[in-house]
Amino acid sequence: MKYKIGDVARILGVSSDILRYYEKKGVVTPTKDENNDYRYYDYWDINFLMDCLWFKNFGFSIEQIAEIVRIPSVDSLSDMLCAKEDELRETIARCQLLLQRSQQHRRDLCKIDELLYRCEIAESPEFVRFINRVGNDYDIGADLKGLARQWLKVLPFNYRYFEMNADAALPGTEDSFRWGFSITREYADSLGFEVIPPMAVIPSRRSIHTVFKNSGGRGCFAPKLLQYALDYAEQNDIRIFGPVCGVLLASVLEGDTLTGYFEAWIPIE
Repeated sequence: MKYKIGDVARILGVSSDILRYYEKKGVVTPTKDENNDYRYYDYWDINFLMDCLWFKNFGFSIEQIAEIVRIPSVDSLSDMLCAKEDELRETIARCQLLLQRSQQHRRDLCKIDELLYRCEIAESPEFVRFINRVGNDYDIGADLKGLARQWLKVLPFNYRYFEMNADAALPGTEDSFRWGFSITREYADSLGFEVIPPMAVIPSRRSIHTVFKNSGGRGCFAPKLLQYALDYAEQNDIRIFGPVCGVLLASVLEGDTLTGYFEAWIPIE
């Protein structure tokens, strides 16, 4: 019995477009009626397509499947499966890392309630940072293109990062803060992230740790948002030692206002 493409699509639970794509890639070759150009499949073609779908669900590409269905030996097939197993192990490892990152991000969000406008003394994490914006101006040099791609490649394991001079907290000017990306040493090592200039490794430091928010909208981010933390340092006779650094924890629409929540580390002696 011969089956039209729509019949085969229903039997296999796939779209006619997928069957045409398999044909285009040389995976299957149905017969064609010379009078109306209709495609016709027999039971052998359908069994063959089932084998193709079986391999597809291992994650093989259409091009790889076209090679598999014409593979010359069992050993060659075993070699292709071994290579796929290596890919699957890499995928599993990355998914486990993504799960860990998601869990960590949820813990990060808990800091908002715990530390919003409160201060504690703690050790900051060791991280790698990259600055590509000063105030509201991005560096658009051609030599930074590769670096930007490197940081985008490790999303979502990195953070949006900021840095500002503590002594510029009031009144604050547009060029008193710097933006970029940061990634903790843990994820940098796990992902084999290469640290090259102008990136910098920032060691763990004893710091004032806090969370603040900016709900002023576009252009309202300024060092003065951390004035309460500098007041805390002064009241407790704590000497600040170096620029404030931090990350964006979350950006949400509260009412009609876009609000950013930031975690900050102010290094101290």
